[in-house]
Amino acid sequence: MKKIILSLFALLISIATYSQSKTAVLVIDIQKFYFPGGSLPLVEPEKAAANAAIVIDRARKTNTPVIFIQHKTSAGMDIPDIIKPMPGETIFVKEEANSFLGTGLLDHLRKLQIDTVVICGMQTHMCVEAAVRAAHDYGFKVILVHDACATRNLSFNGREVSAADVQTAVLAAMKSYATIVSTEKWVEEAK
Repeated sequence: MKKIILSLFALLISIATYSQSKTAVLVIDIQKFYFPGGSLPLVEPEKAAANAAIVIDRARKTNTPVIFIQHKTSAGMDIPDIIKPMPGETIFVKEEANSFLGTGLLDHLRKLQIDTVVICGMQTHMCVEAAVRAAHDYGFKVILVHDACATRNLSFNGREVSAADVQTAVLAAMKSYATIVSTEKWVEEAK
């Protein structure tokens, strides 16, 4: 009887552990070269970084791993002070848009048994989108914090597209790969 009770108890613990999602926050390319005076300034990067700081702060308070991704560049690679990594937080440096390509990110997430990634960062239409799609393809549940991301004006075939329209179009496409939420909503739900 005692063995049955202990076995049942162990089963209940494993079910409870399995049913809880394990989340990590990915901070993609929030770097100085995207800010005014940098080589590729975005539209309102300060606002996106401030929201990312709120996401990061909440993650730290709930012991959620925060993982930083930096795009390798010759200048402006530094992470702004507003979201500076804490000692012990992981930083991966990449050379491609996709944060998983050529880095140890996937192995790191698997080692931590992460099943859900919360993504914020820069540029929404490039590295953020690539990370969202790749994370989805690898089987992660993806949450994208839209107002903790920034992009820029683009042009194609003589047509100018505002950053607001780029952001809207990219988010509209990514809702097939991710749950898209505001900073406020994510912080409210990350208790």
